[in-house]
Amino acid sequence: MHPSESVILLDPHPRRIERIFDEPTKRRLERLGRVVWHDGSPASPEHIDRYLPHAIALIGQSPLDKARLGRAPHLRAVFNVESNFLPNIDYAECHRRGIPVLSTAPVYAQPVAEMVLAMAISLARRMHEADAALRIGMEFKGDNHDSFLLHGKRLALVGFGNVGRALLPLVRPFSGEILVHDPWIDPAVLRDKDLIPATLDECFARARVVFLLAAVTSENAGQIGQRQFASMQPGSVVILASRAALVNFPELLAAAHRGHIRAGIDVWPVEPIPREEPGRATPNTLIQAHRAGSVPEIQKLIGQFVADDLESILAGLPPQRCQRAVLETVSKLRSIPVGAWSLSDPRKP
Repeated sequence: MHPSESVILLDPHPRRIERIFDEPTKRRLERLGRVVWHDGSPASPEHIDRYLPHAIALIGQSPLDKARLGRAPHLRAVFNVESNFLPNIDYAECHRRGIPVLSTAPVYAQPVAEMVLAMAISLARRMHEADAALRIGMEFKGDNHDSFLLHGKRLALVGFGNVGRALLPLVRPFSGEILVHDPWIDPAVLRDKDLIPATLDECFARARVVFLLAAVTSENAGQIGQRQFASMQPGSVVILASRAALVNFPELLAAAHRGHIRAGIDVWPVEPIPREEPGRATPNTLIQAHRAGSVPEIQKLIGQFVADDLESILAGLPPQRCQRAVLETVSKLRSIPVGAWSLSDPRKP
């Protein structure tokens, strides 16, 4: 196919083009093919089907079943710029045809890592509570009876993907003992990084701070609950930064309410968070509204990662910037599109 006939098809909703593509990156894409820009709403099936026969790349979250992929004979890559692997693609067919399905999730690793470390320190020292008390005329001065240092404490990472790898160099100065539970990574790989492979239960029983960073899968949804929290040393910290469905959320709140743990929560069973959500009023928590990765300066990296990898793919090289869907594991993921949380069934895959 001549480059002038090659179509790069955009369907980035819920992302907006101006948020993720700067002008130099737009020009880079336009040198690779005829870009069909679409913005503001999900593209209609008719729009997608019109351009798929000539598309070399789809940048967005459009459904791609086997029949639709069959109408895209020139497709070379699919980029999910929402940064998930959604269950709306026939990954086996893409794998068979050698079409990489890519996510821009690595863009968010560093900002999430920095935020969860800050949350852990604030919970360990009750900084957020001291601030709130001081603002209403009370003081925490000297009242540090249950504060503790991260320095010298055993830490645990549940999940060692993009965020876990970004968090590791940030927490190494605090601890020489970092436990990791990730069943998708061979223990030898973890030991090579001077990490301690551990079971899920060992992470909670042995660590003072546990960072929950794993993706939600068909095997681990709701797996973490009262038993794990009860095994922790009183006053220990749990940071929930991946997906709420990883834990039994009411049991997480109950453990915090009793004061047995302190919980940092950035992700919720229902988003936007309902006004009646009990977590809004649970003590011993530091809560955020799914904002750990939302730093404006990194948004344009999404477009740059896409352009970098598309240039590589069209040059016959493998993608190196985005995260590639692995056939052996992607079918187990339970990603939920932004805005698709259901009040009646908040954990529906």
